[in-house]
Order: sequence, then C-alpha cells, then structure tokens
Amino acid sequence: MKKEFHQIDWDQDLTDDCRQLVKLAVREDLGREYDWTTMALVPSAAQGQARLVSRQAGVVAGMAAIPIVLDEMEVRLEFKPALSDGDVLQSGSALGTLSGHARDLLVTERLILNLVGKLSGIATLGRQYVDAVRTSQAKIYDTRKTTPGYRRLEKYAAGCGGVTNHRTGLFEAIMIKDNHLAFASQAAKNRSFSARDAVDQAKAFVAESLPKERAAAMIIEVEVDTLPQLRQVLPALPDIVLLDNMAPDVLSQAVKIRNEVAPQVELEASGGVNLSTVLAIAQSGVERISVGAITHSAVNLDIGLDWAV
Repeated sequence: MKKEFHQIDWDQDLTDDCRQLVKLAVREDLGREYDWTTMALVPSAAQGQARLVSRQAGVVAGMAAIPIVLDEMEVRLEFKPALSDGDVLQSGSALGTLSGHARDLLVTERLILNLVGKLSGIATLGRQYVDAVRTSQAKIYDTRKTTPGYRRLEKYAAGCGGVTNHRTGLFEAIMIKDNHLAFASQAAKNRSFSARDAVDQAKAFVAESLPKERAAAMIIEVEVDTLPQLRQVLPALPDIVLLDNMAPDVLSQAVKIRNEVAPQVELEASGGVNLSTVLAIAQSGVERISVGAITHSAVNLDIGLDWAV
C-alpha cells in the first residue's frame, strides 16, 4: 500500500490556527481603540443585512472562518451560509448573508473578505491545476511555500480545490533535498555522499530512532536532478523520488528507468510547473506533480459585501 501525506480537514487544530490569526488581524485593524469612522457616522442602534457575493467564478474556501471572526470580534451578527467549502462559484454567486448591528457589519467586513478571498483564491487556482491534468493519472500536490502562520489554512484551501496535500511540516516526512546532500558531502570529507547513501542513512535512522508504528508510516523522499542520480538512488527504494526541473521528455525517460529498476517507487515532478506546462508533465507518466504557485502565487478571489436596501 502506497504511503500518503496527511490531508488537512477543518478540525480543531485548524480552528485554533484560524483563531490565532484572527486575533492578530483584529489587533492590526483596531489596535486598542475603535473604528472611529463607523462610530461617527452609524447610529449605535442601526440594523443591517448584507450578502457576501463573488464577483468572479471560482471555488469557495474558508466559510468556517467567518463564525470565528464574529466570535473573536464579539459582534452582534448572525451568519447564514449559502455554500460550503469546495463548492463552485459563478460571478454573482452569494456565499451567505450577514445580519445584525450595522456597526458590526462594517467593522468585520474587511477581515471576512480578506480571509475568504485569500483562501478561495488558493482553492480556485488549485482546481485549475487539478482540472488541467484530469485526463492523466497524475495528482497535483501543494508545497511548504506558504504564508508564515497560514500553512494549515492554505493547505486546507488547496484541498478544497482538489489538490492533495504534500507534507504539512518538517515533522511529517523525511525529504532529502540538494542542500542536505551538499552538507553531508562536506561532512564526509574523504568520500562522496550520494543520494543513495542519504536514503540508506535515513532508513537506518528511522528504524533505530522511531517507534515501530511511526517508523512504518514515515515517508522517505529524495530529490535528484539527473537521470544518473535517479538510477543510482532507485535500488535504495525510497518511497518517492522528486525529479527537479526536468523537461517532459526527460521525465518520460525517468519513468521508464523507474519502471525497469524499482516500479514500486513513486515519482514526483517539481519545478517549471505552470498551467501551460502541467499537462505535458503529467503525460510523462509521473504519479505526482508539486506546485508551489498554488499557495505562493494565488490571487485573492474577488468577493464583496453587498448591502440589502
């Protein structure tokens, strides 16, 4: 059975992450004072109702963040969702309705739009990548190239778009990159230290240092950037080999080599991946394609708050 990384759901840990970020965002917006504009212009007893409306097509993510914002800001508002995370949006789609004190609507507006727009933008871009390779066997993965503090939220949003989560953090898997090999080669001094050596050492460490159940679940992945490196490392049987910045024709050769030497090892393509190249990469036969852009380059989905009149 193939090993897989943990897929993030909206659980208590994610709720806690969101709550901490909302606390910081409230402090950014209000400091230790108030929204003086709203207090000057809106009567304290005024009531209002507004709809969250998407200005463009996309995929929604972050609906569970809205009640957290309302709770942390201690406002007198009710939110009625019309959609769920992962739902497809059209331009003009209503995500839900906020109703209650008008002052509170105005104070919470930007934070809600920022959170839901950011996460929905990630979900939308993720869905575009997933749709682009739908005719292939390849799965799209995210990366750790995330906004500090937002890691789990952004990976959750990617999942709402159909993306498979790569490792959440350094704790989740052993992933041997070029800098690990460079340091190990320096430390070895009088002998070369190859990717295969690194995999062998990592396997020995896991077997000796981790509890049996944790060791059995530990994914070991190693990065290579040439076909000779791939041939050398495959007999060590890592779970995954990451093929860094290889063109589709080279990736196809890598798949053939893997099939001959160690068909149980999965191949992950990374680098040079965009919406124009991803299908050709997928058609090479690799099982996994990791795309940093899904989290580091997604544009916020345009969502607005339309007041009922």
